[in-house]
Amino acid sequence: MPQKKSDKVNQLWGGRFAGSADELMQTINASIWFDRKMADQDIEGSLAHVEMLGACGILAPDGVVKITAGLRQVRSEIEAGDFEYDAVREDIHMHVEARLAEIIGSVAGKLHTARSRNDQVATDFRLWLRTALDHRIDQIRELQAVLVARAEEYHDAIMPGLTHLQTAQPITLGHHFLAYVEMLDRDAGRFIDARNRLNECPLGAAALAGTAFAIDRHQTAKALGFEQPMANSLDAVSSRDFALEALSASTICAVNLSRLADEMVYWTATAVGFGAFSDKFSTGSSIMPQKRNPDAAELIRAKTGRIAGALQNLIIVLKGLPLAYSKDMQEDKEPVFDAMRSLDLCLAVMSGLVGDIQMNRQKMAEAAGGGFATATDLADWLVREGGKTFREAHHISGQIVRLAEQKSVRLEELDLEQMRSIEPSIKPEILEVLSAESSANSRTSFGGTAPDQVLLQIKKWKERLS
Repeated sequence: MPQKKSDKVNQLWGGRFAGSADELMQTINASIWFDRKMADQDIEGSLAHVEMLGACGILAPDGVVKITAGLRQVRSEIEAGDFEYDAVREDIHMHVEARLAEIIGSVAGKLHTARSRNDQVATDFRLWLRTALDHRIDQIRELQAVLVARAEEYHDAIMPGLTHLQTAQPITLGHHFLAYVEMLDRDAGRFIDARNRLNECPLGAAALAGTAFAIDRHQTAKALGFEQPMANSLDAVSSRDFALEALSASTICAVNLSRLADEMVYWTATAVGFGAFSDKFSTGSSIMPQKRNPDAAELIRAKTGRIAGALQNLIIVLKGLPLAYSKDMQEDKEPVFDAMRSLDLCLAVMSGLVGDIQMNRQKMAEAAGGGFATATDLADWLVREGGKTFREAHHISGQIVRLAEQKSVRLEELDLEQMRSIEPSIKPEILEVLSAESSANSRTSFGGTAPDQVLLQIKKWKERLS
């Protein structure tokens, strides 16, 4: 069955064509339903471009004035929600230019002198993503500040440190929170690096080869806040590695958030009972009235897959494209828009979760002393005070752990004679190192979990984040 044809022809490029496009062609070709998100950036770029055309004598002063005023009216209409969109006009660039022509007449056609939609969209995309990255960096700093505040509140709260999800050694909750502050700082660094690398201007590269007009690309780059114009016109219109880098940084950040979210799910589990969310960050069950579910944390964990999927999406789009521009690249923006929106929400919600969760010091301390968590402290004492090699001390400690396990007691609950039955050189002072609190307090090496070390790191982070 033949497909319908639209009775509209795109007036901005339709001179070559005698007939109109099939409606399905228009549907797959149009990007306006998502790239209109870049309307403000598109107009910002056009304003800089027309000002440069005037400064270079390519466009008469009255044309600059008319186009500038018209672009500002278009911007006002879009901001007010009074702007009409039509798939025939394909993208935000054509919508702006077509509406500009309706407002100021044929002089609007001079706006596109010495540029192409190829360098235009590359510029818009970089401008949009630069703003998005700035916001992500700000959000990360806000989350770090919340984590530092909670780390200070719980700087001496003893909890079990885990490896393989098994009790390993006692640590402080403040130390645990600060681990994520460090991770997030690297995330911020990746976004900063990505922003610095994308901050070059494609505008003026035109379709792919540059332009014969005597333009000043340095002027437009400066006007738009870029460090410099891109040095190769082919690279300017075809590179999207800046978007890949932003998605890569977003994926790593989401993974770090997911790890913290997963720990919160664990901490708030009824069987664990280390913490609880308030009603503000909990949901209930439609059938079980007692339930308090950590759905926000679980959804952060799940959205990591969505963000990582966006990275893979764009990698596949770009992997086989020759220089310069191909229409495939129209598919570059949706995954970036979606990932940035998802990460925005995850960072905001995580700040809320960290600020909301209340931790149970007693429950954590009790668990920190279980699982023979101070066995390493016992071995360290045997090395330090008993003159043993660490391998000898490790073996002796393992035997004492087995004895405690057989008697169903904690290490610190064994009496001195029971321990001496395995190692006669053990002295009464050993009992001072076997509590969870003593263990955590003894880890005073730089970067260790001892409360004093935690407070030093908190002081450093407060100064940095202020």
